[in-house]
Amino acid sequence: MQDNQTKILITGGAGFIGSNLCDYFLSKGNHVVCLDNFATGHRYNIEHLLANDNFKLIEGDIRNLNDCIKATSNVDYVLHQAALGSVPRSIENPIITNDVNVSGFLNMLMASRDNGVKRFIFAASSSTYGDSQELPKKEDSIGKPLSPYAITKYVNELYADVFSKTYGLETIGLRYFNVFGRNQDPNGAYAAVIPKFVMQLMKKESPIINGDGNYSRDFTYIDNIIQVNELAMNTKDKTAINTVYNAAYGDSITLNDMVVLIKKYLSEFDPSIENVEIIYGPKRVGDIAHSLASIEKARTKLNYEPKYSFQLGLKEAVKWYWENLK
Repeated sequence: MQDNQTKILITGGAGFIGSNLCDYFLSKGNHVVCLDNFATGHRYNIEHLLANDNFKLIEGDIRNLNDCIKATSNVDYVLHQAALGSVPRSIENPIITNDVNVSGFLNMLMASRDNGVKRFIFAASSSTYGDSQELPKKEDSIGKPLSPYAITKYVNELYADVFSKTYGLETIGLRYFNVFGRNQDPNGAYAAVIPKFVMQLMKKESPIINGDGNYSRDFTYIDNIIQVNELAMNTKDKTAINTVYNAAYGDSITLNDMVVLIKKYLSEFDPSIENVEIIYGPKRVGDIAHSLASIEKARTKLNYEPKYSFQLGLKEAVKWYWENLK
């Protein structure tokens, strides 16, 4: 390995966001290590990377400290994406969510500290805003968590802050807001709303919106998330580290308007999709009503300027699903 090449560990690298980060940073000539236990990630997301000499897959679990130590060996940067997502899953099984998201996170911090990692960038979550009614959401003003998942992601931020102050480990948390795009799994009980609805509509099945459809979200296209991870990794501004940022587009759309756009974009491939009926179901426990991020802090400190609006990203995502999963 050449000394001038950066070595990046991406935990959860076979998952939706992780695999996109693997693709991107390999394309930039970096060495990439992927740590994944394939609990929610998929081998097919990284299959095409296995022959790349700059790519290394470690099949392991962040709940195992030895796996974390092995994965962080000689690594410059960690992009920590591994977690058990989903509010409903955490409500059904808070213990395993805590085990992965808190104990696993602490293992990764310990391993990164002990192996001299330069910077630890981690996937935080907009769920940390909890019951706060304030819009747009600003990093220094949060409410009480509404789910076990939200608690675990807030605890991550607290641990990262302590490791920065106590051990000098550089950390940056990125509070992801409803990320969507290529490689996002449309299947399973805990599938995210956009890929799930896209797949249902492609099959002419009626999607079910929880509630009246007036809840709104700051949906964020994957390429914006790649951008903010790269900026967080590369910033030389010492005042920009050891803190958290909203990782979002900075605009919101209701679920009703979202599904109209999905139908519109899919209808370009199959006009009959426009006629599929939308069904409304009960509200979901633990859901917040509205989510909208202020991205001023990331804009000011990291020079973050998201390039993909929701509409532009959705059009790309719908096209990807149609071409790859039809």
